[in-house]
Amino acid sequence: MDSFGQFIQIGDWKGEKHVPVIHAPETVKAGEAFDVKVSIGDAVPHPNTFEHHIEWIKLFYLPKDGKFPVHMATFDFRAHGEGNAFTEPAGLANIKLEKSGTLYALSYCNIHGLWGNSIKITIE
Repeated sequence: MDSFGQFIQIGDWKGEKHVPVIHAPETVKAGEAFDVKVSIGDAVPHPNTFEHHIEWIKLFYLPKDGKFPVHMATFDFRAHGEGNAFTEPAGLANIKLEKSGTLYALSYCNIHGLWGNSIKITIE
């Protein structure tokens, strides 16, 4: 059986325009809300045209020692030049966690497929 994970590409977002960048504090207080921004193209801009664009970004959280990730947010980008309007690939979620774990971001480029990234979050 093939694994879906084989289709997820990773890389350094500082040199690869498709990798989602997760902006979040490394340490947060248990049960206290904090902002997580996920964006594409922070260091190397990604095209945002009808022909080549990011369609969506999803944010997941896997608690330490957890078995399954929790789907935290989905950001859909619908305008790619229609009427000269564009939706830039970035989203903001305000979340609360009780346990340390890992945030995962997954993005989809209509030409270059799935891209992923992750960061660890420590709960005080």
